[in-house]
Amino acid sequence: MFIQTEDTPNPATLKFLPGRDVVGKDGKMLEFARGEDVSRAPLAEMLFMIPDVERVFFGTDYVSVTRVDDAQWKHLKPAVLGAIMDFYVAGGKPLLEQIQDSEAEDRVYEGETLEIVEQIKELIELRVRPAVAQDGGDIVFRHFDDDDGSVYLEMRGACAGCPSSTMTLKSGIENLLKHYVPEVTRVEQAI
Repeated sequence: MFIQTEDTPNPATLKFLPGRDVVGKDGKMLEFARGEDVSRAPLAEMLFMIPDVERVFFGTDYVSVTRVDDAQWKHLKPAVLGAIMDFYVAGGKPLLEQIQDSEAEDRVYEGETLEIVEQIKELIELRVRPAVAQDGGDIVFRHFDDDDGSVYLEMRGACAGCPSSTMTLKSGIENLLKHYVPEVTRVEQAI
């Protein structure tokens, strides 16, 4: 088995491509942090056995791994490659069953606001997420504030904590959304 690696714009995150589906084309991309319950994600369990792994993000066909700040990839990368290879060679499936993600929001939109939110979500899904996935991350819509036109997005995977994430939000996504959806006044990172 050959696993490719790719650098991401976030120097603390590497993207690992095992040449197999990780969550599949229709699966939800999921992220886990050290200390969270990963009992339904056996590959995450294996990766967190490596001391310097801080976060694990499962994309459609890749795994993004974020290291702690003081770790170095030259020492950590072989251990991560070994864990992923051992997992797949043993016939493992990264997720025991599709895990419910926290993407569901409590807000209910109606009328014109609902149309605006659907347009925002469609732009993010078709234009933003595929580009960000190439860098080993994901961006998820959280909510739209129709009082002031703010859109709140969550950055995950390689995007979370990336030095260029603010530029991605402000120069890229904000300009795109403002162009196509005039009601959008700004884009902020959801906390």
